Amino acid sequence: MEEKTFLTQSGRIHHWISEVVEGPTLVFLPGLTADHRLFDKQIAHFEGKYTCLVWDAPGHGASRPFGYNYTLMDKAIWLHNLMQDEGLRNVILIGQSMGAYVAQCYMQRYPNWLLGFISIDSAPLQQNYYSGWELWLMKHISPVYKLYPWKKLRESGAKGCAETEYGQQLMRDMIDGYDKHEYIRLASFGYKILADAVNESLPYRIDCPAMLIVGENDKAGSSKRYNRRWAKDTGLPLKIVPGAGHNANTDQSEAVNALIEDYIESLPKEGEVSF
Repeated sequence: MEEKTFLTQSGRIHHWISEVVEGPTLVFLPGLTADHRLFDKQIAHFEGKYTCLVWDAPGHGASRPFGYNYTLMDKAIWLHNLMQDEGLRNVILIGQSMGAYVAQCYMQRYPNWLLGFISIDSAPLQQNYYSGWELWLMKHISPVYKLYPWKKLRESGAKGCAETEYGQQLMRDMIDGYDKHEYIRLASFGYKILADAVNESLPYRIDCPAMLIVGENDKAGSSKRYNRRWAKDTGLPLKIVPGAGHNANTDQSEAVNALIEDYIESLPKEGEVSF
């Protein structure tokens, strides 16, 4: 994977891209406070079979320093411009948690641009799924985080996201890239722009073949409940991954990789989506 950067008015976004091969392009979007390493097991499996791109989202990992002056839609716009610069086509966005929210903003802003969308342990962006207190808490999470000692906050972040030792240690390693102040600021800002995007009351229609994946033991918020309702409301296929937590793709990478592979094989072979 070749590391590249994309300049925005708020900072540089670092991303990694494999050799371009014919067929679908898989663009991996990690969740809040995670970086590109979240998808190491997917890159190892799919690199060479498909063109793969993964980023450190703004303010995450190598994409620092970065100004805290953007929206969730801004991230989608930057992603679009970045992919245009790379000349990508036949794109499937694969987002984990916050990454899938970015993907939904992307489809709102650029309808009919994607070949496909896979959500891993995320939720819909439509306002009707959320209660008022949930949206309020998203905007006021910082004081709650500040009550925790850093060691306990780090450990709860790791164990709250993953069930396996590999998944938990990976999350610890990613969290260790921040100090307590930066981690809290990044997490609370992420929840704020998420609540702001929900409060936009936009349709956030999914206009391409899509699949929902959620870990059987996902403890993050109401993720499992949201996904069941999301699947019921839209008819999208929902895949429950046994033995996996919120970071299902790290806990049970082989199972998730197989689901992604089957999904790609199910897509129409004719036609092409390109920029």
